Amino acid sequence: MNWEPFYHMQQQLDKHIESTHNLEAVDIVDNKILALLVEIGELANETRCFKFWSKKTASSKNIVLEEYVDGLHFILSLGLDLGIRYQTSTLNDVTNETQAFLTIFTTVENFKRKKDQASYTELFTAFLSLGEILGFQEEELQEAYKRKNEVNFKRQDEGY
Repeated sequence: MNWEPFYHMQQQLDKHIESTHNLEAVDIVDNKILALLVEIGELANETRCFKFWSKKTASSKNIVLEEYVDGLHFILSLGLDLGIRYQTSTLNDVTNETQAFLTIFTTVENFKRKKDQASYTELFTAFLSLGEILGFQEEELQEAYKRKNEVNFKRQDEGY
């Protein structure tokens, strides 16, 4: 998938947020890493993959996809902040959702420490691997990202 149009859309949103909140000169990379971790946790909660004690089923695919795309926004934004882009890599060989989530948490921690191209690609790859396990198709991701990007702009304009 060509991610460049998504980096461009994310850059426009980031500039709008930074301008609206007077953040042009503020380093918010660590804030975005924490936000990404929170979004990944929210995503895991919607899938309920780890809730062995509960019989309640996962949220609808649309809700899970929206949570997934929230994480994608932060991953793209972090790449922009650090001047790095995703370099296509072979997806991880994870066999279930829980394993995929644990891998992502590990790669976020690694990225937090190193903040380099290799750790960014590792994080992005782990996230895409989760998307594959969740059954998301490339076209679904593209459309969901575009929809959520519009919502995020609207939220900013409404004082979110």
